[in-house]
Amino acid sequence: MNIPKIGNKLTDEHVQFLNVLGKSCRNAIVTMVANAQSGHPGGACSSIDYLATIYAFIVSQTGEDVVVSNGHVSAAVYSILAEMGYIPREEVINDFRKVGKIYEGHITRHVKGINYGTGPLGVGVSVGTGFAIAEKLKKSNKRIFGLAGDGECDEGQVYEMMHFANKYKLDNYTLFIDYNAVQLTDSLEKTMPINLKAIFESANWNVLECDGHDYQSIWEAVGKSYKSDRPTVILGHTIMGKGATFMEQDGADHKSTWHGIPPKPEQAEAELAGNLKMTNEEVKVLDEFRKQIKWQPPKLDETKQLAKMKDIKTGKPNILPAGEKYDCRGAYGKALLDLAKLNDNIVAMTADLGGSVKTTVMAKEFPERVFEVGIAEQHMVSFAGGLSLRNMIPFASTFGVFMTSRAKDQARLNDINRTNVKMVSTHCGLSVGEDGPTHQTVDDMGSFAGFFNTHVAEPADANQTDHIIRYIASHYGNFYVRMGRHKFEVITKEDGTPFYDENYKFEYGKADVLRSGDQVTVVAAGSMVNIAVDVADKLKDEISVEVIAMSSFSQIDTDTLITSLSKTGKLITIEDHNPKSGWASQINNVIAQEGLSVIINNLAVREYQLSGKPLELYDEADIGPKDLESAIKALG
Repeated sequence: MNIPKIGNKLTDEHVQFLNVLGKSCRNAIVTMVANAQSGHPGGACSSIDYLATIYAFIVSQTGEDVVVSNGHVSAAVYSILAEMGYIPREEVINDFRKVGKIYEGHITRHVKGINYGTGPLGVGVSVGTGFAIAEKLKKSNKRIFGLAGDGECDEGQVYEMMHFANKYKLDNYTLFIDYNAVQLTDSLEKTMPINLKAIFESANWNVLECDGHDYQSIWEAVGKSYKSDRPTVILGHTIMGKGATFMEQDGADHKSTWHGIPPKPEQAEAELAGNLKMTNEEVKVLDEFRKQIKWQPPKLDETKQLAKMKDIKTGKPNILPAGEKYDCRGAYGKALLDLAKLNDNIVAMTADLGGSVKTTVMAKEFPERVFEVGIAEQHMVSFAGGLSLRNMIPFASTFGVFMTSRAKDQARLNDINRTNVKMVSTHCGLSVGEDGPTHQTVDDMGSFAGFFNTHVAEPADANQTDHIIRYIASHYGNFYVRMGRHKFEVITKEDGTPFYDENYKFEYGKADVLRSGDQVTVVAAGSMVNIAVDVADKLKDEISVEVIAMSSFSQIDTDTLITSLSKTGKLITIEDHNPKSGWASQINNVIAQEGLSVIINNLAVREYQLSGKPLELYDEADIGPKDLESAIKALG
């Protein structure tokens, strides 16, 4: 059998082969779900004919990316990967959803051939646009194939993605919707009736419809997508549980019976011995086909967290002189531009805030590498995740409140997928000032504190910001860098020169001792460092204060902290953040674990503030210079 060409009709031989392939996949789906007594067999069976078609006749030859957004249909994905010979068929059947095994209930990058693990709905469609943009930046002709569920399109992120894909003319993106008209609890009509055709047409997509179980119809629709100058969505009309007699009628009646319920052992046994029993001849047909497969998926890239990426050039830091006031976001914009000049794979994106977060600095010189997603933070973070897995270094920027609240789910999924996204947020804390409590992000670090593969940092001034941005560009992992809005003076050494100068080297997890002392330890972060140094210098003839600047939130410098506290026995933390999930919480936890006997006073934001200028708000929240001075004197 010859592999058909895109745009040509399938021969009878092609269709007969796909019928055998689809049957074998359904055999595996029913077997693995029955063995596990857990899973989502209905959607797996309704979507498998699309997957079988593109994997057999396209992916097996070219290795083009497939992003499955409705990750609960994992049984379908694993079954087609097994039929392609990418993973062992018997292994996945026996290990599906089993403890200690890689074949998780929702698709995962641990499995060879899966490029992004999904579960929370709406995310994968945005990741697909990241892959599509990456191919365009590389001037590649490769197409990206997506799969999503119809109920999944309730999610707002899908709408964010639709408009973005239209704006950037992603004619290399084909998204198939498994339109089985059934959601988890009931039919689409009863749960949330939506007109998918009208919705995608309103976003200017090329909308095609097909019988999602007719291979000729699927192939024809896929072929048409190649000819479009717009992103394409194929609405594949399917039946939940198609091909399994015990499920199919319920699916045809739009009942949600088999969305997430496995068959009883006797139901599965009857099906596997009857309708889905594979003959020796059918098995032989599949064995012969595998000899024609040209593409093999690569091994999972297991780059270690914080590993230095040798191919990224960081350039020389921009060091600002002492005596003037600067904002950290301005330093971010300049460092980002420097990195973009040195590295073709540095890209940036923002959500209608380019001027505020300073990505416009890069956009003026490299407009093709700076993406404006509109007010769509969730899409932005998932889009960045996709880009990062295709050798791009994405800097995603917005205000801290939107990055860590609206897009937390998306950042969490990036964390699970071990992506390489640089999230840089400005306007954090009370520093945002007059915008008031809705925008004064005093809980943002806590949003990411529980992540395992995301590293949180907060620079002390504009010069350290420059160093940190260059560091995160060249070290692997997801980063969240928070900074305020207002300008303040550069941190200096005791001789008045910049502390974070051209000789300084940022190292994640390392704190900086800015002033040495032996009576009171002050640990400060962000704009509070400036206040701490000023107060310590003011009191130096009265009280010996050791000032430590912390910048690595998710990896506290325990050695520096303990060394200081062993001298002073007294600690003051000061931060523009809520102490419950901020620096106080992290540092107090270290002290408790080490069993240190220390007198502690945590200065932090303990309630929502109203509008006002940053320094006024610091005074109102009891984290201003006078508050720190009083706290030091009380302990000293």
